[in-house]
Amino acid sequence: MAIESKTVSFGFEEVDVSEKTGKVGAVFSSVASKYDVMNDAMSAGTHRLWKDRFVRLVKPQSGENILDMAGGTGDIAFRMVDSGANITVADINAEMLAAGVDRAVKKGESRLVWSEQNAETLNFPDAHFDVYTIVFGIRNVTHIDKALAEAHRVLKYGGRFYCMEFSQTKWPGFDRVYETYSHKILPKVGKAIADDEDSYRYLAESIAKFPSMDKFEAMIRNAGFAQTKVEPMMGGLVAIHSGWKV
Repeated sequence: MAIESKTVSFGFEEVDVSEKTGKVGAVFSSVASKYDVMNDAMSAGTHRLWKDRFVRLVKPQSGENILDMAGGTGDIAFRMVDSGANITVADINAEMLAAGVDRAVKKGESRLVWSEQNAETLNFPDAHFDVYTIVFGIRNVTHIDKALAEAHRVLKYGGRFYCMEFSQTKWPGFDRVYETYSHKILPKVGKAIADDEDSYRYLAESIAKFPSMDKFEAMIRNAGFAQTKVEPMMGGLVAIHSGWKV
């Protein structure tokens, strides 16, 4: 029987398992009010194109029940809501959800449901959703395998799983440029825009610590998903993973 580790990575730091959720929560509480502005600054706006591509792959349908986990400020949900799907935006962080609700109020958007949830212990019944999405969120959970197992549990048979997450680019030369940017420049941008250098240093480090595309796809299969696929973008800097519950 495998012995579960008592420590887990928090960026490049190893912390006690019991501490990670609180530490990650503090990061996103700190950045919530500037999260969308920082996304534009960090990616030069390309995160919008990645998210558009993601939603095109999801193909939300009218009447479907969709769980957008780690949906925070609603970027993905707002892109899907006109499909007529019933969308629940879930996040463990109340400040991120509050920022999303505030955006919804400003947009006059009342069709979304907002729910405070832990991805590892969802308060939804078995086989409840047609689609589960999670974008730039799964690398922040304490136990990725537990979050994947919960995603599988709450999906109906025939349900679809989609995850977009950062990975490691395979473009020659670009990997070194990105490494310099993420670890040297990004924290300084976070300081300038959000007055929070440490949180953005953690976000960069959490990307570096996330499993490779192949390893993460294997984790998705181990959670019970079939017909898994991965679509790399920018040489794998970002990857869209998908699978079916069959």
